[in-house]
Amino acid sequence: MIPVVIMTTSAADEEILKFDALSARCYITKLIDFSQVAKLVRWIEDWWLVVVTVPK
Repeated sequence: MIPVVIMTTSAADEEILKFDALSARCYITKLIDFSQVAKLVRWIEDWWLVVVTVPK
């Protein structure tokens, strides 16, 4: 029940399908710039911990 977010440099369809088969909740192609990555991580944290409601 833990939401898994995959962050990778690959955008290959076969990678996306592989992680989808493993029940990943989200697949994000990692940005190169550190400030963008930090902003993205904060957004993911807000999304999963503040915005969405997940079943207990």
